[in-house]
Amino acid sequence: MRGLRRKLLLFVSVIPILLLQTSCWNSKDIQNMAYVTGIGFDYENGKYVTYVQVLNFANVAKSETNLSGRNVPTWIGKGEGTTVTQSFNSIYSTAQLRVFWGHVKVLVFSDRFLKEGERIRSTYDFVNRYREIRYNIPIYGTREPMRDIFSVKSNLNLSPLHTVMESPEMTYSQRSYILPLHGYKLIALINEPAGAPLLPSLAIDREAWTEDTDQKPMLKIDGAYFFKGTVAKDWFSEDDLQGYRWMQKKLQRSIINIPNDIEPEAAIVIENPRSSVHHTVRGGHIYFTINLKLNAYVDELRRNLKKQEIEKMAAQTIEKQIRHTYMKGVDRKVDIFNLTECLYRENPKKWRELNSEGGFMIDKESLVNVKVDVSLHHSGKYKLRVD
Repeated sequence: MRGLRRKLLLFVSVIPILLLQTSCWNSKDIQNMAYVTGIGFDYENGKYVTYVQVLNFANVAKSETNLSGRNVPTWIGKGEGTTVTQSFNSIYSTAQLRVFWGHVKVLVFSDRFLKEGERIRSTYDFVNRYREIRYNIPIYGTREPMRDIFSVKSNLNLSPLHTVMESPEMTYSQRSYILPLHGYKLIALINEPAGAPLLPSLAIDREAWTEDTDQKPMLKIDGAYFFKGTVAKDWFSEDDLQGYRWMQKKLQRSIINIPNDIEPEAAIVIENPRSSVHHTVRGGHIYFTINLKLNAYVDELRRNLKKQEIEKMAAQTIEKQIRHTYMKGVDRKVDIFNLTECLYRENPKKWRELNSEGGFMIDKESLVNVKVDVSLHHSGKYKLRVD
């Protein structure tokens, strides 16, 4: 009996050791893995060229807990292949460490890649088939070299995780201009018959910031690509798109000078737009009306104006910007505001008829009315003139 008890005690004491050995068999030390935070896609000489941005999270953690910051090195890998899979595998051959994809926070496509048609759909299909990569990550185009884009860091020597590329919501909450776009949304829109997404484009500003007297490049969104189907049809600058922001339901905060930027009399903050588009068909031609309501408050007053004067000038300025952007699109046969979606939703038969003709559905006369109503909620700590 005693021998049996001894055997049972020995068996019970050995089980935890066996379990620990089994559970650690495939474990990896987190500091010995390459964590990819950004992926870039290019297409050159008939080959897919893939870039990966890799961070050492041990260094990132140290820099983020110390406001003075240290320079956080960014590693950028490059792979090539006749398929996207082959280009990724070529990165594995030189990575030295196990590559982990669960922290990918951004996808960037080169200007060349975006103009290659179906490649963006097939590439995004490949990315989302891999279970570690999430759907809801920002996506951009760029005309800059991919290595330059991925090597830019944030100010205060914080990591690239704090740039407008990987955390666009921080900038958009204070300056709403071109709405960040997630990958799943881009694919959903290009699959829609009347979908016409605008993909934000990244650029590098090499002059705005310095660390002491040393120039420090910073990322910014300088415009957007307009898609027709799966092809980036054209690129528009931020100035071209100055009226596009007012049609964004998610706009949080955007500033305008009234009555213009040359001789401004006030700076007004605009928020909470509510827009609707209506159409009529006369003589086989489509005519549109945009109704827009916005809230506002005074940020700077250079001349003592009445509330009604500010509201009127702000409405006139916004209407002018919308028509400016509309005409920029018409000149290049691009429906920037996607006004024809209204026709597609309300009169699909007429939309199919006009779309089958293969021409551009709108022209300079199609946008008949832009009705803007600005409601000034407050003027800060100072009161406006009442007489």
